[in-house]
Amino acid sequence: MFLRRKKLPFPDLRTEEYTMAKTKKEQQMKDEEKILLELQKNAKENINIIAKHCGFTRQKAWRIIKRLESKELIWGYTAIFDEKIMGVKHFTLMVKRNSKKVEQKTIDQIVSRKIEDFAKGLGVTVESSYFVHGEYDWILSFTTEDITHARKFAEYILKLNPGILEKVTILQTMMFIRKQHILNPERMKLKELL
Repeated sequence: MFLRRKKLPFPDLRTEEYTMAKTKKEQQMKDEEKILLELQKNAKENINIIAKHCGFTRQKAWRIIKRLESKELIWGYTAIFDEKIMGVKHFTLMVKRNSKKVEQKTIDQIVSRKIEDFAKGLGVTVESSYFVHGEYDWILSFTTEDITHARKFAEYILKLNPGILEKVTILQTMMFIRKQHILNPERMKLKELL
């Protein structure tokens, strides 16, 4: 008499199929990481060079990039430029809120990016906006003509969020040593600033 083995509702971890699937997934993640590291170095690099640096064929590199874009692991691509040549200065605005509850209206204004509309009119370009954990709660990275425009931008943020902000600090970037994983080709000029 033969007993039939009951089929399990989950994969049998001892099977070769499961081991291969797990290994394939791990390999896919390693391949994606290689591509991401190369794109961070220079996203504009020729796909053939990216593939060569990763040890992939051109087609495989292209497929991985498209998969990363479709999964929104890659949000976009950008150029790194010299602010001085563009006639702007770079600033970081650090915002600390108090312990009062934030009203839904204020949350909607932040999420709707109303600040960016005002910023454009003031000649401010917001590069990055971060909600953070630590001494400060929100950090904005932006460029504008000078400190006067940066202060007007900070004042607007205070007015937009009445009664909930405790502290706003403006930092002016004197020089980038590294920006978005790229070393500044003129970083030796830092000696003049020190």
